[in-house]
Amino acid sequence: MPKHSDRASKHQFLRQHGTLNLHPQDVTHELFRDQEFFDPEDLLQLKYEMLRQVRVDKQAIQPTARSFGLSRPSFYQAQEAFGRSGLAGLLPQRRGPRQGHKLTSEVMQFVTQTKTADPSLSLKQLARAVEEKFDIAVHPRSITRQWQRQKKTP
Repeated sequence: MPKHSDRASKHQFLRQHGTLNLHPQDVTHELFRDQEFFDPEDLLQLKYEMLRQVRVDKQAIQPTARSFGLSRPSFYQAQEAFGRSGLAGLLPQRRGPRQGHKLTSEVMQFVTQTKTADPSLSLKQLARAVEEKFDIAVHPRSITRQWQRQKKTP
């Protein structure tokens, strides 16, 4: 049996990496009840074993998903992700935009020119100026992030 400190550190690791199953009590599959190797808190392991049960052991999707504490749509999402990217596809993906998609080079050129013309302008005032000129709402922090990205680009 793993020590309590080992369980706690694994629990924390799973949480940090987005693979902590928040409802381990919903997992009823015998593998996760009877064997120490299988952890109902490990969402990656749950998804993989669910897929394996259906594909290799030819189990029905709905009851298998339910026994792993997951839904039928979760099964299909995991199946598609696994088919596309293998085991890495079962890892959680970042949600939302990956960069300042509103802050095009044209917008950033305007921001830079406006700030150069009046260095006393705050980020909030710059965001307001962008909204007035381009009719797009941007957060002041997004402007800062985009400037930082541009500085890193050679």
